[in-house]
Amino acid sequence: MDDRINGYAKGFLELARAEGSLESVESELFSIAETLESSPELRSALTDPQLPNDKKTAIVDDLLGGKASSLTVGLVHLLVDQDRASELPSIARALVEIAAASRDRAVAEIRSAVPLDDQTIERLAAALGKATGKKLEVKAVVDESVVGGIVARVGDTVIDGSVAGRFQSLRNAVQSR
Repeated sequence: MDDRINGYAKGFLELARAEGSLESVESELFSIAETLESSPELRSALTDPQLPNDKKTAIVDDLLGGKASSLTVGLVHLLVDQDRASELPSIARALVEIAAASRDRAVAEIRSAVPLDDQTIERLAAALGKATGKKLEVKAVVDESVVGGIVARVGDTVIDGSVAGRFQSLRNAVQSR
């Protein structure tokens, strides 16, 4: 992990912990990072060197106003002001992983085309925990590119149970003949 990314993540973790809002900041930053990664327009606006920082800050305020804690908004402002918005997804993931590790857990990221209900997430967490031998914290992500099924990642282990993944496997098998 990049030292700068790790440094920001640890700093944000300590600020959130000191404010007693680690869980909400962790969740909010993760959601913001997912939004940033899935929206080329937003990513372009927040990383555009020609766009003044006050305009970028206004975009952040419009998107997050009333939807995220003031600490989370402030942390995003900090990254935007320091021209580090492009690193927000990496910083958010590092923060989530460091926070989970401090609780003796690993992070399982589960991607699906549609939102999953709590029971399904719990069953998946139990199955992934059994398969990896780790206690897990689950981050569910809606990702339309999955098409159907799920893609789960725990550390470097990826389990692709998606329709798109199955089609790719089939395509590879046909092409290798």
